[in-house]
Amino acid sequence: MMALTRALLAPVIIAVIRAHDRLEHAYGWAFALFLVAAFTDFLDGYLARRLKSVSVLGGFLDTTADKLLVTATLLALVSVSRVSVWAALAIMMREFVVMALRGLVAVSGGFIKPSMWGKIKTTAQFAAIALAMMRLPDTWGLLYLDQWVMWIAVILTIASGWNYLAAYWSTISRKGAPQT
Repeated sequence: MMALTRALLAPVIIAVIRAHDRLEHAYGWAFALFLVAAFTDFLDGYLARRLKSVSVLGGFLDTTADKLLVTATLLALVSVSRVSVWAALAIMMREFVVMALRGLVAVSGGFIKPSMWGKIKTTAQFAAIALAMMRLPDTWGLLYLDQWVMWIAVILTIASGWNYLAAYWSTISRKGAPQT
């Protein structure tokens, strides 16, 4: 249910960000909606572990909802020049590659558990996106604070993708490559 909330909030956040020139405090409203969505991610994971109701389907829906939220919000922020297209592209490419690898492993009956790298990556992405919505007025050297944090999120995203790729190779080397 909370994954569905994140997925449904994504287009609302896009609409609010895109209305920044017509809606007073649009970035503040988008920020608040994004924080609610991010909190549902935390709460979803916490409750699943606490109630011992972790499942493959739940994990898939959770990560898919995260990817939808992050991708949609990044696209909206790129469209209003709050996020670099290159940062968004790096993050989105990693998300699609990992989703494809996860699907390949699932087809062969395997499962790669989410790693701590993935959790750190998601937290960094959420922080960078939230900061981009509430951009501080002064730069920190050449960039705004949110831009620095976004590049840290990109580095963590690539590192977690590399970690996931290593887990994928380890899994298929034990089980054999999936048949296509």
